[in-house]
Amino acid sequence: MVTDSSPNFDDGADIFSPMVGDESESMMGKRKEVAVIELEGSRRKKKKKHGGTPRPACSWVHFSRDFIKEYSASHPESSGLKVATKAASDAWKVMTIEEKSKYTKRAREVWNDYLSSAPAREPKPRKQANLVTRCSPGRLVNVLKHFTDEQKEAVKSMGFGSLLDLKCRTLRRSLCLWLLERFNTIRRSLEICGERIPLYPHDVELVMGLSATGKEVINSGPDDLVAELRQKYNASNRGISVRFLEERLGQPEAGDDFKRAFLLYVLGTLLCPTARLDVSPSFLHLLTDMDSIHEYNWAKFLLDRLVREVSRFRQGKQRAVGGCLLFLQIFYYESVAIAGTCEPGPAGVPCLSLWTEEAISEREKQEKELGGYGCGEVVCKDRGLGLGLLNDRDHVDVVPLRVVSARANRGTLVRQEDNLENVPFAYKNENTPPLRIENYGYKNPLEYTNTNPHDSRGMYTGQSTCSCPLLNCNFTGLFQELSDHFSSKHWDSGRRFQYNSPLPVSLGMDETFLVLQAEEDGVLFLLNKGTENIGHTVMVTCIGPSNSNERFLYCLVSERGNSSLKLKSYTQTLPGRVEGIPPSDFLLVPFEYLNSSGELNLEVCIWNPSDLGEV
Repeated sequence: MVTDSSPNFDDGADIFSPMVGDESESMMGKRKEVAVIELEGSRRKKKKKHGGTPRPACSWVHFSRDFIKEYSASHPESSGLKVATKAASDAWKVMTIEEKSKYTKRAREVWNDYLSSAPAREPKPRKQANLVTRCSPGRLVNVLKHFTDEQKEAVKSMGFGSLLDLKCRTLRRSLCLWLLERFNTIRRSLEICGERIPLYPHDVELVMGLSATGKEVINSGPDDLVAELRQKYNASNRGISVRFLEERLGQPEAGDDFKRAFLLYVLGTLLCPTARLDVSPSFLHLLTDMDSIHEYNWAKFLLDRLVREVSRFRQGKQRAVGGCLLFLQIFYYESVAIAGTCEPGPAGVPCLSLWTEEAISEREKQEKELGGYGCGEVVCKDRGLGLGLLNDRDHVDVVPLRVVSARANRGTLVRQEDNLENVPFAYKNENTPPLRIENYGYKNPLEYTNTNPHDSRGMYTGQSTCSCPLLNCNFTGLFQELSDHFSSKHWDSGRRFQYNSPLPVSLGMDETFLVLQAEEDGVLFLLNKGTENIGHTVMVTCIGPSNSNERFLYCLVSERGNSSLKLKSYTQTLPGRVEGIPPSDFLLVPFEYLNSSGELNLEVCIWNPSDLGEV
């Protein structure tokens, strides 16, 4: 038993009165001492096995060593080291700081000797983070090889025939991680080899063989429309089982049931996988009209989902990376050439069919020999990649094309050097009084004229000038000239977007605006950010003649956890960027909604008035 609950360890006095026992008792005490020594020896061996000099013991360890020796000698009737250690712990807890100072001083001296004599420790190599993804091309390949000829024809009729030639079974996860670190989701580009390569739906078409034209893919709608399909495919809130779909695809039939199962399976395992193991039940809305599946713009849908999933991963909203990482992998192989891999020239269409496991293994070997990824030469322009709608692959320096206003002549391509004076631009609601924004000091008055009194389309006169919104650019010109100017000179300074499609964006701490340009007609918009006492004000304006009647419906959404802020309003049309926020509706986002880097993350959606059926 302990004779004093608060022993004085500083003066070295015996705490326990030694007891003289018989020979068996003394042998027991020796065995305990041997056990303590063996335990310490085993600890030293373990540390030596791991390599390096063992770290010095703390003050508690110095105390426990002395205590256990004395306790074992004075309590031969106790059995095992566990009891002695428990007694040492109880005694240590009731000791004062002064009583512990003896052991604290001893531990400090040993630690100082360790620091002065121990060699410098080599830093451990940083362990690469594991990539968790549901994109599984090998799983799809295993299913495809069992398809009958009728089933293959059904796949082709849906517009997914290129996937039948898929030969890549595994993702190179180290390459995917490297690309994800250099994937700019704001600009939708890869920043590799010292260059910024923009990504377009056209690139998805070249790489994956999916259509980059057609109707917008909309995977949402009333739940009652897909209630029967949810029951048919055992869809829960978590999703649709991949194994269940594989069983469906294993059956020999090739009708609509097969097509539905294949579409769900290929979206959930390759083209648009989410962070979950199961297939997203939102894809069920695509199954209501199987006759129109081949008419959709699947390339744009794949790219939009990839950007969305990578953005959510970076924001910490999900542990796994969703989206089609296979597209990024093959796009890199096709866009960056290394010695002996390929000659510059048009890429084979689709590129998906050219990259076998053997070809990828050889490419990875060459990448490793050169020192890692990013050591090659960017040749995407020579191979028709990273150029959006540009189809002329014979000339890298060709003047960019742009789409003339979809409301005037949808789908017409015009070169910049062509005369644009007679190209009509549609701005509806001409009878509505123009908006007047005062006290903003615009340079020139803007006049609107109608080229045909019987035509709702109009154009702007030579006096209708607009200015470039970028601070370091003094360009001023016609409305249509500004669109061409920004597309050619500042293509990497803004974000291109599609009407009626949500776009995730971020504004840094020092960024007060972001330029958005519509892919369909080249119209420029500004996402403006102001600062108030409690947060940031955000709104969208359109760049154009201030007396234009055209107003675009837009929606802004900011999220934080389970909370969200939303604004739905109409744009004002201004001939450029103005200082401050114009008097209009805005979204006030508190500072608490900013991420750890001070960035403001938003989701922006701008609707095309012609698609809304406005008059």
